[in-house]
Amino acid sequence: MSAPRVPYEGTFRDRIAVNKRNSLLLIAAFLAFITIFGYVLGYAWLGNPAEAVFGLVLALVVGAISGLGTYYGGDRMVLAASHARKVTHDEAPVLFNVVEEMTIAAGLPMPRVYIIDDTAPNAFATGRDPEHASIAVTSGLLEKLNRDELQGVIAHEISHVGNFDIRYSMLVGILVGTTVLISDFFLRGLWFGGGRRREGGGGQAQLIMMAIAVVLAILAPIFARLLQLSISRQREYLADATAVQLTRNPKALADALQKISSDQEVLEVANRATAHLYIVNPIKRFEKRARGLFSTHPPIEERIKILRSMETGGISGAAG
Repeated sequence: MSAPRVPYEGTFRDRIAVNKRNSLLLIAAFLAFITIFGYVLGYAWLGNPAEAVFGLVLALVVGAISGLGTYYGGDRMVLAASHARKVTHDEAPVLFNVVEEMTIAAGLPMPRVYIIDDTAPNAFATGRDPEHASIAVTSGLLEKLNRDELQGVIAHEISHVGNFDIRYSMLVGILVGTTVLISDFFLRGLWFGGGRRREGGGGQAQLIMMAIAVVLAILAPIFARLLQLSISRQREYLADATAVQLTRNPKALADALQKISSDQEVLEVANRATAHLYIVNPIKRFEKRARGLFSTHPPIEERIKILRSMETGGISGAAG
């Protein structure tokens, strides 16, 4: 299942509308999928439709509770894992000035600012809402980008904050975690009795559902991960478009993405758990850790092409 293709035509307001719609459609599909999946497994295991509904609700509640810890403490864990250090205005005046400009343009509170001491250029935003947001950039980003390009990157990260992408990530993360939890519980449970067999005609129906459930339990975590990545890619498109709305300068962000993606320096602190947060996937294709890694970002060439198309008329069309 591929992500909905994003058209190149239109203003940045058109882009924002398209990406918001695609995100909502993907999340709706995710909710429908996990509901059907949970019900099939519940029916196969319990052999009773009413009890299957109860089991589904219970699994969703457990998933939501487990997600709360990540929601309230996840940003601190990400910043610590990334070796990010908090800086003041005096330590990084240019960076602070650019962050202040973009937060004012977006009408958001000033986030906490962090620097990762690494020569690979990259950046990410984290936090559960605009009042508890942080932006981290690498020292390599500050060294290799000019001020306009830095502004484009910061506008992208501020857009993630303003668009509440961290909440999207939390919701989708809970859904993926719940899918894995249900699958694991079901498959492990098959080793201990294979569910409760109903008496009478329901037994045959339960056997059929059991066969379907086994296939779904194996494939569902993969499908859930693909849906998660599709939603993540749509949020990247949305942040790019919103950044252009803030800066009115698509060329700067396009140039920044070009520089970051073509840089051969390896960002050592990045890992599979944090890669999706960065403006450009920090795990290079030539690295060993990239093997088997699903793409967490849209193709960088496509993002740049969309931004270049905005240079040739999108902004003037949006300004009217």
